[in-house]
Amino acid sequence: MTNQNKSYIFAIIAILLWSTVATAFKISLKNVNYVQLLFYASLISFLTIAIILIYQKSILRSFKCSLKEYIASALLGFINPFLYYLVLLKAYSLLPAQIALPLNYTWPIVLVVLSIPILGQKMKLRNFIAIIISFLGVVAISMQGNIFNFQSSSIFGIILAASSSIIWATFWLLNMKDSRQEEIKLFWNFFFGFLFTLIYSMLTNNLIIPSIEGIIAVSYVGLFEMGITFTLWLKALQLTNTTDKISNLVFISPFLSLIFIHFILGESIYFTTIIGLILIVAGIIIEKTSKQTSL
Repeated sequence: MTNQNKSYIFAIIAILLWSTVATAFKISLKNVNYVQLLFYASLISFLTIAIILIYQKSILRSFKCSLKEYIASALLGFINPFLYYLVLLKAYSLLPAQIALPLNYTWPIVLVVLSIPILGQKMKLRNFIAIIISFLGVVAISMQGNIFNFQSSSIFGIILAASSSIIWATFWLLNMKDSRQEEIKLFWNFFFGFLFTLIYSMLTNNLIIPSIEGIIAVSYVGLFEMGITFTLWLKALQLTNTTDKISNLVFISPFLSLIFIHFILGESIYFTTIIGLILIVAGIIIEKTSKQTSL
């Protein structure tokens, strides 16, 4: 089997697992609150990545970082997983999964906007068109099936879900400047992220032991949203000839997620959710092609 075929396998497994996460979030939030979910999921993710590094015999190399790199990991760990998932999980606690999912999925478009002041990149006409199309998708999703009488179940939840994309895009840009091995960065990000989560959980009296159902649910999130799945995706990126061959597969994920949301959670999918998601994905595809062509 070629490395490219192996890359496809790792990528498809990662995408399938990520497609179940929105459903897993909602099931977990029936057993624990969003802070408790973050605490246990980040703990399990950190332990998972540590075990993977031990298996790869890379754990000792993880401790050979400079003070500057540890500080960078602390900053990135605060942004993600701590702040990012704190905001995202709170949004999921307030919104139907079909609304929170695509709003969070706008981060590639936000990345373009933030790249202008942070990386000094110029906006092309195609970038601007992509942003407008994706923004219309966000508006459609926010309508929650009612075009003529806009009513949202939670304006605050919508703001949080959209804000999570800004946090993730910021993390991505800062992470690009760190040249360390991705698994080592993940290890320290999740270590510091868990440390911040532990402190926050203690301050908010959220250190409790969940029920058996809760433990199973948060363990699934920790393993398959953060820990194992991140590693699978990184492996796919390492094996592929070009990242475009597998990055385009990510567009399958939100549509698969709607299937799980409908049949497992029992949510009736709004037609505005489908329209909005199509617009967001269309905007992302237009933005991606703008890197290869200019107007």
